[in-house]
Amino acid sequence: MSEPGTSPSSPLSARVLGLAQLGLIVIDANLHIVMWNQWMASRSGRSAQRVTGQDLFDLYGELRGHRLEQAVLSALQSNLPQQLSPTLNPSPFPLYPAGSWGGERVEQQVSVTPFNEGKERYCLIEVSDISTIVGRERQLRSQAEQLRAQSYVDGLTGIANRRHFDVALDRELRRAIRNEGQLSLLLMDIDSFKAYNDHFGHQQGDACLTLVAEAFAASLQRPADLAARYGGEEFGAVLPDTSGEQAALVAETIRARIASLNLKHSPAATRPHVTMSIGVATFDKDHLADAAAMLAAADSCLYAAKKAGRDCVIVYQHQQENAA
Repeated sequence: MSEPGTSPSSPLSARVLGLAQLGLIVIDANLHIVMWNQWMASRSGRSAQRVTGQDLFDLYGELRGHRLEQAVLSALQSNLPQQLSPTLNPSPFPLYPAGSWGGERVEQQVSVTPFNEGKERYCLIEVSDISTIVGRERQLRSQAEQLRAQSYVDGLTGIANRRHFDVALDRELRRAIRNEGQLSLLLMDIDSFKAYNDHFGHQQGDACLTLVAEAFAASLQRPADLAARYGGEEFGAVLPDTSGEQAALVAETIRARIASLNLKHSPAATRPHVTMSIGVATFDKDHLADAAAMLAAADSCLYAAKKAGRDCVIVYQHQQENAA
């Protein structure tokens, strides 16, 4: 069988094989290379003259025992084509971008097709460079992940948004029910924020929201704790594995931290500096066993904190509901 670059059977076949935009290798039943096209030569640094007649797996010892060798042997024996998974075998041949012969290998799609020429058995190995396709897929996955991440982040403050909060609360609530664990929830609100906005303007109001969000998020020490902007000037926290007493301490830390910012408030506000009122609710399988109930309990405590003079923490007690 003729080989381009040595003694092709016709100028046309040599021209066609030279223009092919994929690697073409033909090996005989003894695994010796009988054809090696220009695409392979330009990406391997090995000319057809240099490799013709060599055992493919002596030439590339790293392929010995590799899935490619198994595919070739299986094709020769069964007379059935084989294809390597690019996911499991991304770069079997040491091939590089044309003319470089170094750096990162190109990612490859490899197929093996047995055929007969007269009484002789051969294998055609086709090697396609799928680096661009794989790179594009990775980029699309990365962009999708970025968009997904952005869909869970509040655009103004940079902390989690309401959607992320709802997902986290649902997930942690199911885990608490399953494991009979603890879970607490905080709802908090910047006191007299409308007065702040009216006095300083919306741009300064946004800056205030951002500073408060940063201080609030920094008060949560554990990776599992979630700080979120619940909506407007309202924030929420999901605290897994946290009792009511522990959540009250976390809430007080947040309240004190916001007060310590000493952000000047509007003259119309109740207090001279920006403060936060916080409501706390804790999972209780008998009384607060779903997200709606927990949110309602925390919200009622937040309302009670506002009525109590603001800048304080109120923890939900089941007796409050009975008294009401």
